[in-house]
Amino acid sequence: MHREEKIPRPEGAIVSQPNISQLSVNTIRTLSIDAVQQANSGHPGAPMGLAPVMYALWQKALRYDPSKPLWPNRDRFVLSAGHASMLLYSTLHLAGVKAADHHGKILDQLSVSLDEIKRFRQIDSRTPGHPESHLTTGVETTTGPLGQGAGNSVGMAMAGKWLAANYNKPGFTLFDFDVYAICGDGDLMEGVCCEAASLAGHLKLGNLCWIYDNNRVTLDGPASWSFSEDTLTRFKGYGWNTLEVKDANNLDELAAAYQAFKNTNDRPTLIVVDSHIGYGSPNKHDSYEAHGEPLGEAEVRLTKEAYGWPPDAKFLVPDGVYDDFKNGVGKRGAELSSAWEKQFGEYAKQFPDLAANLTKMQARELPAGWDKDVPSFPADAKGMGTRESSGKALNAIAKNLPWFIGGSADLAKSNKTNLDTAWAGEYLPNQYGGRNVHYGVREHAMAAAMNGMTLCGLRPFGGTFFNFSDYNKPSIRLAALMEIPVIFVFTHDSIGVGEDGPTHQPIEQLAGLRAMPNLLVIRPGDANEVSEAYKVAVAQTHRPTAMVLSRQATPTLDRAKYASASGVAKGGYVLADAPGGKPDIILIGTGTELSLCVDAYERLKAEGINARVVSLPCIELFDEQDATYKESVLPGSVAARVSVEMASTFGWERYIGLKGKAIGMHSFGASAPLKDLLKKFGFNVDVVVSAAKSLLGK
Repeated sequence: MHREEKIPRPEGAIVSQPNISQLSVNTIRTLSIDAVQQANSGHPGAPMGLAPVMYALWQKALRYDPSKPLWPNRDRFVLSAGHASMLLYSTLHLAGVKAADHHGKILDQLSVSLDEIKRFRQIDSRTPGHPESHLTTGVETTTGPLGQGAGNSVGMAMAGKWLAANYNKPGFTLFDFDVYAICGDGDLMEGVCCEAASLAGHLKLGNLCWIYDNNRVTLDGPASWSFSEDTLTRFKGYGWNTLEVKDANNLDELAAAYQAFKNTNDRPTLIVVDSHIGYGSPNKHDSYEAHGEPLGEAEVRLTKEAYGWPPDAKFLVPDGVYDDFKNGVGKRGAELSSAWEKQFGEYAKQFPDLAANLTKMQARELPAGWDKDVPSFPADAKGMGTRESSGKALNAIAKNLPWFIGGSADLAKSNKTNLDTAWAGEYLPNQYGGRNVHYGVREHAMAAAMNGMTLCGLRPFGGTFFNFSDYNKPSIRLAALMEIPVIFVFTHDSIGVGEDGPTHQPIEQLAGLRAMPNLLVIRPGDANEVSEAYKVAVAQTHRPTAMVLSRQATPTLDRAKYASASGVAKGGYVLADAPGGKPDIILIGTGTELSLCVDAYERLKAEGINARVVSLPCIELFDEQDATYKESVLPGSVAARVSVEMASTFGWERYIGLKGKAIGMHSFGASAPLKDLLKKFGFNVDVVVSAAKSLLGK
C-alpha cells in the first residue's frame, strides 16, 4: 500500500513554487488531501506520494485525448492501487477529461468536476471510494480488490496486440496503444497479480508497463514484516524488462523511464519507483501510522505549508495548472486522435468491412447474422454432455463474430472452448492474431484478463471446471459490477464428475453465483437449450454470463413433443404440461436433471397424475419477466412442487414454497462411478416420482 512521501518542512508558512510542473504536482496532492479530509474517509498518502509519478506519466508519456476519452487507440491507464482513487480523480479533473453517457456519446461536461471531487465517497457521486469504470469516464476499469487492475491491464495489452494483428494494414497503424498500471505492495502480493505477470511475460507483451510504488509500507506497518522478496529478480524471472527510479519526485528520471519502456518492444516492463514515507508533523517520525484515514485539520495545514500552499485554501487550483495539462496531455492527445480519425476515414474506404466491424465492436454491437449458424439438434435419447453442444455453438458463433475470442485455464479440450484452428488460429507469443488463447493454469488471471479484453471491445469467453469458479469469482463479481458482457464457461457442473470426487464436484457454486447481482447464471438442460443460452449470452451488452455445463451426457429432448427451447430467453418455461394446462404438481429442473423431471412426468402421466415440467435454466431472466408470465409458468394455485438440481438446495424455496420438496445435495459428493453416485445421492426417476406422490398424499 502507500504512504505520503517525506516532505522537508519550510521555515516560513509559504514557499514559492519553483515551476509550473511542481505547482501541478502539488495541485494533485492538495485536491486529494482536501477531498479525503472533507469526506472524513479515504487514503491521502498514496496520492501525495504518487502525484509526481502520475503527472510525469500523463504529461510526458500517455497518448490520451481528454476531449475524446473513448478514442479506440488511446493508451490505457489503470490504477490497480484503487485505494489511491483521489490520485486518479484529481488528474482526470485537471486534465479536463470529458464525460460520456452509457451509449458512448461524449457530453459537454467534465467527467470529474470540482464539485464531484468535493463529493468524494458520497452517495451517487462519480468519485466513489474506489474507481468504477461504469460511473466515471476516464476510469478504464473498476479497481479496488488489489491485483485486479493489474490482471485487467494484461487483458487490455492482449487485446491491443490482437487488434493490431487483425486490423492494422500496410500504411494503416490503427492500433499500437500502450497500457500502464500503477501497482503497490498489496497488488504484487496478491495471487492474481502473480498469475497475470507470469502470463504477460510468457506472451512477451511489449505494450504493457507496470509502475510499482516501492514505498516499503503496508497497512499493518513496515512491508518488511510480511514482504521481503527481490521484486526485480522475480520479474526478470517472469521475462520482464525491469527499470528503477530512485526518486519518485524526479520528473526527468520518471520521463526517461517511460521512454525506456516505449523503446522496449519484446517484453513487458516493470518500473520500480522508490518513494518515501512522510509525515506532516515532526513528532511522528518514528511511527508507522496507517495511511487509510484523513490527516486531520492540523496535519493538513502543516502538509500544505510544506508544499508552499496557502494552508487555509481548500480545493485550490492555481492559475496556470489547467493550462499546463491542456498544453501537455491535452494538446498531444488532440493531435494524435485527430490524426487517427483522419487515418480511419481513409481506412474505411479501403477496408469497409473491417472498419464496420471496429465501429460495432466499440459500440458493443453485433454483426448481422452472427447467430445464423447456431445449431439445432435432433432428438436423441442418448444425447451428449452440454459441454459438447456448447463447443459446437461457440464455433458456430465465432465464425460470424470475428472478435469472439476464447480460451481456457489449461482445459480447452475438456471445456470444449477450443475453436477450429483452421480458421481461428492460436494466440501465442509474437503471434497475436489467433482466437484460441492458452491461459495455462491461471484461472484468476484468465478471468481478470477477459475483463480487460472486454473493456477494449473484444468479446471473450473462457473456461474452467465449475468447481474452480471460486478461483474466478472476484473477477466475475467485478465484471457484474462494471456491467460488461464477459462469458464464463464452466463445465463439469455437478457430482457427475464422478471418480474425481468431492474436491472437483461443485455443490455450493450455483447458489453462490446466483446470489450475485447483474450476473446471468444459465444451466441449460439439453443441447438445444445450450444453443438458445448462447443466443442470450452473446446478445448481452451490460452484464456477464456464467454458462454452467455438464460433462456427462443428457438426452436431447424431442422438441416436436415438448416445448421449444426458445423459452430459455425468458429464463424458465413450461416444457411439458398437464391436460388443459391444469397440473396437480409441478416438477422444476435445470441442467442434466431436467431429463429426470421429464421421465418422472411421463411415469406420473401413465399413472393418471397430472404433472407439469418447468425448465428453469436461468432464474435471473425468469425473475425479470412480468407477473402474468411468471404466474402462467408457476401458478400460485399449485402448491405441490418438486425441484431437482444436483447442487445445494439453498434458495429453491423461492420457487417451490416452504411445503415443496427440493431434491439436491446436502453434503459434499464422493469419489465413485456416476451410476453409483446417482444412486447414493438420490438422483433417479423413482426418487422424483416418490417425492411428487408424497406431496399429493399418494
